[in-house]
Amino acid sequence: MNRFILKEIAVRDVTTGNDVVIMQPSNLYECTLGDNCFVGPFTEIQTGVVIGNNCRIQSHSFICELVTIGNDCFIGHAVVFINDTFSDGKPASGDQSKWKTTTIGNNVSIGSNATILPVNICDAVVIGAGAVITKDISEPGIYAGNPAKKISDL
Repeated sequence: MNRFILKEIAVRDVTTGNDVVIMQPSNLYECTLGDNCFVGPFTEIQTGVVIGNNCRIQSHSFICELVTIGNDCFIGHAVVFINDTFSDGKPASGDQSKWKTTTIGNNVSIGSNATILPVNICDAVVIGAGAVITKDISEPGIYAGNPAKKISDL
């Protein structure tokens, strides 16, 4: 008979502001959510993540360690943040010294199924559904594609 470990879905050691809604099932641990945030079901937010005020994180999203999200942001369904760039051609295998940070500014909307590599994104950016963000975004506007490019001003 095979042996396995079953771990429960949990919200633990989360610091929240006022009027925060977390839908279950979700995994949130050792992270911070500002005032008026919503987290949809089937979402994971990992240790050390900081999310500002008035943010909405839709279902099935994954926000890994070393991510900071500003105020008034929208994260669409199934958005994935990545902190391991496979710099050695393979996963860092828990070597956190190889992980990189991501910072998202204020008033940023990220469309469903986008993938966000370790980058810095300025304020007032819209990222299209399915986009892959591989480089810093330092100019407000609308970005889409793989790799994402600016396609329009706001």
